[in-house]
Amino acid sequence: MRWAALGELIRQKDQAVLVEVLHTRGSTPREPGAWMLVVPGGGYKNTIGGGALEWRALAEAQAMLEHGETTRMISQSLGPDLGQCCGGHVSLQLTRYTKADLPQIETRTEPDTRRPLYIFGAGHVGRALILALAPLPFRIHWIDTRPDAFPAALPANVTPMRADPESVMAQAEADSFVLILTHSHPLDLALTAAALKNPSIAYLGLIGSATKKARFLSRLADAGLGQEARNRVICPIGLPGLSSKLPAAIAASVTADLLIRDERLKIVHSPLTIRAGTA
Repeated sequence: MRWAALGELIRQKDQAVLVEVLHTRGSTPREPGAWMLVVPGGGYKNTIGGGALEWRALAEAQAMLEHGETTRMISQSLGPDLGQCCGGHVSLQLTRYTKADLPQIETRTEPDTRRPLYIFGAGHVGRALILALAPLPFRIHWIDTRPDAFPAALPANVTPMRADPESVMAQAEADSFVLILTHSHPLDLALTAAALKNPSIAYLGLIGSATKKARFLSRLADAGLGQEARNRVICPIGLPGLSSKLPAAIAASVTADLLIRDERLKIVHSPLTIRAGTA
């Protein structure tokens, strides 16, 4: 999150510039709210989209750090003058912060808009997924009850849990995503049944083949779960067309699929979409 990252950089470098995308029009590299932090010496964290626009913002931020300037605004068309063919327009705000601003920065909060993602299973695919998802906007709960299941070092967006998996599933947050990929098929089945009983779960992915899915759906039907509930099970997981069984390849495919589903759900829940649908 930007404020925590800004405070950390100021404690290290004494000052930093926060570059924020305020407004956009037309085709642009990033959306309003995108941000980047710049520190003395040319270092930076995060991105506002790369290319000539970001290069200009980096140069202006360095000038602010050198001269002690507090704020600057950039209003830039992404046309021939920048050599970018996006054709849109971007407004940026650049603000320099120092150690004197740390008390104010430390009180700043911002909503956590990351998608809650529950990953059940810390095997080879689970570990590959954690690495693939590390820089992406997911708040991950990683569940496995086996001793020493988790690696010693974890990305900042991951919370390991050794709690009872079915209890965790029953308490999953609203609009959460779930991936079931444990070491045990009976546990996978029990977790799938528990997930289908929780209406808060927006996506339910089960690792395995079409044969595994067919067997699971038959057993779920025998357990009294209706067709509508069973239709929620996505198996196999990931994007179609990839035959590799390498954990990293599976993780790349699943990660891309999760990003697509996350964006679609955000569009469905956006105020503009709701207004358009109810007009």
